[in-house]
Amino acid sequence: MSSSIREWLNLSVRWFHVFAGVMWVGQTYYFTWLDGQFGKLEKKAAANGTASAVWIVHSGGFYTVEKQKSLGVTPQLVHWFRWEALMTWLGGVVLLVLVYYLGDGLIDPDVADIPKQAGIAIGLGAMMAGWFIYDLAVRSPLGKSQAAFAGFGLLMTAAAAWGLMHVFSGRAAYIHVGAIFGTIMTLNVWMRILPAQRGMIAAAAAGEKFDASLGAQAKLRSKHNTFMAVPVVFLMLSNHFPVATYGNRYGWQILLALVVAGWVAAKLIRES
Repeated sequence: MSSSIREWLNLSVRWFHVFAGVMWVGQTYYFTWLDGQFGKLEKKAAANGTASAVWIVHSGGFYTVEKQKSLGVTPQLVHWFRWEALMTWLGGVVLLVLVYYLGDGLIDPDVADIPKQAGIAIGLGAMMAGWFIYDLAVRSPLGKSQAAFAGFGLLMTAAAAWGLMHVFSGRAAYIHVGAIFGTIMTLNVWMRILPAQRGMIAAAAAGEKFDASLGAQAKLRSKHNTFMAVPVVFLMLSNHFPVATYGNRYGWQILLALVVAGWVAAKLIRES
């Protein structure tokens, strides 16, 4: 493959990846914000017995959104938001293959002189291991405490950052931590959130009571996704700032600081 074709392919996939990510993160934060607004309305309703819809102005018009506890239409008329997550992840994986697995950016002999095949196996294994560890932690008693789970997540992120910085080039290590987060976010959508939503729609359509715990778990996973989204963007941008990030002598500590900064930013955005 010529360098010109490779560059155009890289550019096209990168555009696809970024644009799909914009749509995914945008709708994730919108629904998170909307859910927060309904939480405030429910508190007001409990206090004075009144409730209201959320009013929004956009594109020269006014919109009103109401939260329903029952399904008033057929399941075929319910709109789903799921393809943005998959398309973002697939675009990221293709970029990972083009730039690191087929390119020369994965291994730095000055860090660890290992075969590229071993590096690829480590990278893919880290992405899958990240999901399994996260998923088990959420379903364990640890997942019931926000503070404890945040501390566990920070510890696991530190371990992944430190370990990958001692195996890959600094740039590849940063991107693979981002890939771990992105994989967790995507599997949250497809393996935890969507099945719960399917169950909710099926139960509502049949006039049956839906298991509220499944909905609560889906909501929790969506919340976690909003906290991972900002750090992922930070890690993507780190490619352009090697002196400040992955090329710095404190590379993995800076990565951890970016993750914490992302969590703080996500909390501020969620509560705005």
